[in-house]
Amino acid sequence: MNVMVVDDEQDITLLFKQKFRKEIKQKKLDFSFVFSAEDALTSLQENDNHLILILADINMPGMNGLELLKIIKQEYPQIKVFMITAYGDEINYQTALEYGADDYLTKPLQFEHLKEKIHHLI
Repeated sequence: MNVMVVDDEQDITLLFKQKFRKEIKQKKLDFSFVFSAEDALTSLQENDNHLILILADINMPGMNGLELLKIIKQEYPQIKVFMITAYGDEINYQTALEYGADDYLTKPLQFEHLKEKIHHLI
């Protein structure tokens, strides 16, 4: 299953590779990492990579994750999108639901919980 992680914090790459080491090694999950919403859209337009899930941070410079979510759900409705935020903000939560988020997670991520959610999509 192909998963794109969209987060302006580049150290998230190493963290995901560590936490999902077993799943990556068994080729159950394949992660790609982009560091802005704009790069995520470019990647979606340029690559027919059979993306199943996008994990997107809400607070990023430039286009934020909620704006990205709205575009993805309009142009790629088959892709599941989990929003991630460091702030348990009710307005962002309601907006994410309104725009079609498939889930809403807060940082620090509980990786075992995230793994369960991802495995339900497989």
